[in-house]
Amino acid sequence: MPRRFGAYGGAYVPETLVPALEELARTWREARRDPSFRRELRTLSETLGGRPTPLYFARNLTRRAGGAEIWLKREDLVHGGAHKFNNALGQGLLARRMGKPRLIAETGAGQHGVATAMIGAALGLRTEVYMGVVDMRRQRPNVERMQLLGARIHPVTTGSRTLKDAINAALRDWIANVRTTHYLLGSAVGPHPFPSLVADFQSVIGREIRRQSVRAFGRLPDLAVACVGGGSNAIGTFHPLLATSVDLLGVEAGGRSPRSAGAASLTRGRPGILHGTFSYVLQDADGQVADTESVSAGLDYAGVGPEHAWLRDTGRARYLAVRDRDALTAFRWLAQDEGILPALEPSHAVFAAVREAHRRPSSQHVVVTLSGRGDKDLEVVRRAPR
Repeated sequence: MPRRFGAYGGAYVPETLVPALEELARTWREARRDPSFRRELRTLSETLGGRPTPLYFARNLTRRAGGAEIWLKREDLVHGGAHKFNNALGQGLLARRMGKPRLIAETGAGQHGVATAMIGAALGLRTEVYMGVVDMRRQRPNVERMQLLGARIHPVTTGSRTLKDAINAALRDWIANVRTTHYLLGSAVGPHPFPSLVADFQSVIGREIRRQSVRAFGRLPDLAVACVGGGSNAIGTFHPLLATSVDLLGVEAGGRSPRSAGAASLTRGRPGILHGTFSYVLQDADGQVADTESVSAGLDYAGVGPEHAWLRDTGRARYLAVRDRDALTAFRWLAQDEGILPALEPSHAVFAAVREAHRRPSSQHVVVTLSGRGDKDLEVVRRAPR
């Protein structure tokens, strides 16, 4: 597991956390070599998580685009409704292996909190989740799901009261309870080894895309598209495709207007340190972390995983921002064209995928990772102006 991706990455943390991070890295290295760990991970992924998820030909959305074929990687069908299950299961098994009886997590859209609560229940681990009160209001169904699954919710009332502040609160808890607690970080951000560890657990997405694409249309796709907040579903999609000729496109949250930076750290930020890692960060003129805005709570984050920063700078992946209104448009497209309610996070990727498909010939194939389902977002969509 690399500590750095070019200049990006590292572990900028208090000394208290260094032993815990080293223990996590060591435990993961050992687990990767342990056939029983890999077997249990695979078995629970299938029997509890419902993997593999299908690759679906979006025939009507393709017709709307008028170009390349659009295929959906259906991570919305994973147990719990999002790709977050993949990483939560892997880290939950590591926590049990380390003898840590308590899990803590942060959540924005609530999907990672739900996944952590499910895994905590399944593995017999006590679970507590930090969530900003702004996100609690706009993602009420997931708050109720977490509580039903036995998780304790800690409302975060400081700062912007969204994902960034939930991570801050979870880190403070981890520092105070490091011996008994594992911080199940939900995205490919944070200090080493989290970016590499999360990418590894999420790479099941890209591995399945490789196999399923060959079966479905005889070769790898021409373009893979995924939304990017912290970047876990995107890095899971991209990782197994890095050594291929597949074009990679990450889609960030552009916010309400052209004057807003939204939450697009890769397209509108600059390098800096946030939550223990060096990557692209949205900052003000004084270098302070800037406020973000997005209709999608799960993309509403001022930073991004360090591997994405490296892929951006090297040109191996391309990144762009999609505005709120366009994501809402894509939400309705997929609902009305295919009978699928996507989460608002991957709706950004769906909009970009349709635009990209329109520019490509019908002989090409675009795969977009549908990272979550949209039940949680119905109230937000209902209230949004058309």
